[in-house]
Parts: sequence; C-alpha cells; structure tokens
Amino acid sequence: MRLMFLNQAPRASYDVARIEALLNSYASPGTKIEVAFPDQYEGSQLHDTIGQQSALNGLHHMLETPSIIKKIFWAEQNGYDGVISSNTFDPGVDGGRLAVKIPVIGPLRTSVNWAATLADKVGITVPLPTHVPYTKRILRSHGLDRIVADVMPIGVYKNAQQRKAEIFETTVKLIRGLVDQKGAEIIVPLGGALIPYIVDPDDLAKATGVQVLNTKAISIRFAEACVRFGMTQSEISYPRANISYDDFTSKT
Repeated sequence: MRLMFLNQAPRASYDVARIEALLNSYASPGTKIEVAFPDQYEGSQLHDTIGQQSALNGLHHMLETPSIIKKIFWAEQNGYDGVISSNTFDPGVDGGRLAVKIPVIGPLRTSVNWAATLADKVGITVPLPTHVPYTKRILRSHGLDRIVADVMPIGVYKNAQQRKAEIFETTVKLIRGLVDQKGAEIIVPLGGALIPYIVDPDDLAKATGVQVLNTKAISIRFAEACVRFGMTQSEISYPRANISYDDFTSKT
C-alpha cells in the first residue's frame, strides 16, 4: 500500500527524512508513507509571513487549497492508494474528495471522531491563540463542536525545536485545565509540527493521566483501513465529475 502524506506548503521547512521515518513507524508492514508537497502557487509566501508573526489564522490554508487539490488529483493519477493531509486543520481535504476516488483523510476530522468513540467530551490543544476561532469554525462545519469541551492554545510556534521543554510543560498544564475545569475526557492535540513531531503524545499522557491521541498515527491507520476494506468518501456526499489534470492547469 502506498499513501501520500501531503504537506500544506510547497517547500519543506523540516527534516523530511526524519519525519518520513517517523510516519512510517506508525504504519503497518507493507504500507509505505511518502511525504509530498503541492506545487508553488501565487501567495505561498503568506504562510511564512503570518507564521513569523505567530498569527496563523487559516488564511494561508485558503490560498493553498487549489494547489493541494491539484496534488491530490495527481496522486491518484500516479498510483497512490490514498492521500492524508499532513496539516491537522485539513486544508484541501473536502476539495480533494470531490476530485478523486481514492480516500482523502484529514487528521482533524478523523481524530476528533476517533476520540468521540472513546469518550464523551474531547479537549483540543492548538499551537496559537489565532488557531482557536479557526478551529472552532471547522468543528462547527462538521457538527463536532457539541462534543468538544474547549479549544486551548499552547502559545508557542516560532523556534519550536529549541523549546521542547517549554512546549511539554505548557501543554501538560493545558491538558490538566481541560480535564479539571472544562470536563474533557480525552485530548486531541492539533498542530502536528509541535505534537507529535517535537513532543510525544504518549509522554503527555503519562504526565497527565489522560489519553492524548496521536493525530498522525490515527490518520495513517484509518487510511490503511479504508484502502484494505475498499472504503472511500461517499459519492453521495462528494459527487465527482469527469475531469483531467489539464483542467487544473489550463486557462480559459
């Protein structure tokens, strides 16, 4: 089985080999996870601009969506069995589902629904305060807001690799607050660049006594299940037209 793990940005800002090895450690034997990137698009600089200001608010995801959808279509044409969004806010997932037959998996929707099968109230952490309203809008759009106790920001984004201890300690306090004050019974950490790429969710679970889900591992295993059992997004929910790659690149 060959699964594409599709990054949100058209260029790598991390150690691809290390991340690819980590992702493959979550997969079953016989599954190959390949990290890929969308093509350059007009406005791609916006991601870095608002990221440096710690003001990631979803605007960059709106600009990058067409390029992500085009790459998802390319993936199906080039033999991938499924595509998983690397970004935990699911940019381009709905659009990609309208374009291809292979399963397109978003970590946010998949992980929160996974959590809802294990507990009644889900607590969510995000990297920045600007992620909070954006995350709540996504949850409302999927009807998931009713099972979420609250969404709380860690407050760290820049120079994250050098701030592992700070991220860990802050997240532990947030999780305890979500459980003790908000009634959360299980935790979904959004923002994979922090958790699990820097901080292991298993370590957070040991420190807090509450389950902290690994959004990357869950997405990979769910994608595997879809492929193995011949499942994909509903054609009623996501009806498709007959299109070609040229339709994504040609101008009228």
